[in-house]
Amino acid sequence: MEIVAYGVQSDEEPLLRAAFDRAFADRHRLRCLSLFLDQDTAPTADGHDVVLCGVNDTLDAGVLRTLAAGGTRMIAQRATGYNNIDLTAAGELGLTVARVSYYSPYAVAEFAWALALAVDRRIVRAAHRTREFDFRLAGLMGRDLHGRTAGVVGTGKIGTAFARIAHGFGMRLLGWDAAENPDCLALGMRYVSREELFAEADLVSLHVPLMDSTHHLVDAPALALMKDDALLVNSSRGGLIDTDALLDTLRAGRLRGVGLDVYEEEAGLFFLDKSLEVMTDERLARLMTFNNVLVTSHQAYFTREAVEQIAATTIANVEDYFAGRTGANTLVGPWTTP
Repeated sequence: MEIVAYGVQSDEEPLLRAAFDRAFADRHRLRCLSLFLDQDTAPTADGHDVVLCGVNDTLDAGVLRTLAAGGTRMIAQRATGYNNIDLTAAGELGLTVARVSYYSPYAVAEFAWALALAVDRRIVRAAHRTREFDFRLAGLMGRDLHGRTAGVVGTGKIGTAFARIAHGFGMRLLGWDAAENPDCLALGMRYVSREELFAEADLVSLHVPLMDSTHHLVDAPALALMKDDALLVNSSRGGLIDTDALLDTLRAGRLRGVGLDVYEEEAGLFFLDKSLEVMTDERLARLMTFNNVLVTSHQAYFTREAVEQIAATTIANVEDYFAGRTGANTLVGPWTTP
């Protein structure tokens, strides 16, 4: 049987193929496509019982109907988030859907810190200057993070890894979550209201999933609470931040730095080469004009260790489907198996 994977990155493909070859040998072949799954590309999945997808693939009701009509019975999301999948429609169509509920939290936490340090210490501006042999320090002054306050929004595995690094810097820790994490409490974290966290933190880092309750969690009132010289980092989901409100805040000359690895309208942009095209997303283009904003293309998870874990879990989800099992990662189903 041939399994088709969408949105496969060039660095990801050899790791994904090697993992599938080890697990399935000649039983199942893997077809890797760089194109993303949407209504236009869904017919390419015809005849494939199992489809692998990612966060920037579109699996709304229409796409799912096309997949089901073409013979697809199982969708394996190669990511933790699944807000791009209409689970209600999947259930109605009898599709099995599974995700990767866990992979290296250090990959994302370490990258979030890379963003924080890059904007605080003006690393990108400094690198551009030195490439042109401009070695001035004007405009590059950073500040110590030791002794300052880190606000961790979401203290699951990734948020806890981020907090441990902050603790290593000697920072005071504030947390916001539905439940207190004993591991974070052991680091000296104090859990506070969302409003108190935004008001007191010198650095706010987001580590919660995107749900109805967290959509635009960082809105105009939240941004108004933040210190004028605070840092804001988002390595989770773009929809957590109200981009228009963030732009208004930046235009007002507030916030020391913003590091974004995600963007709420990133589908159709991130993971693609748009360098020869006109950027029609005016909000993203405007974000790029601020010299205290650093935008990267959803790469926080992208380490060898994390990709290998994602591949291994995806294989386990596919094996569960073939065996008719409901695993810990199953979101919908299973309903039918070959």
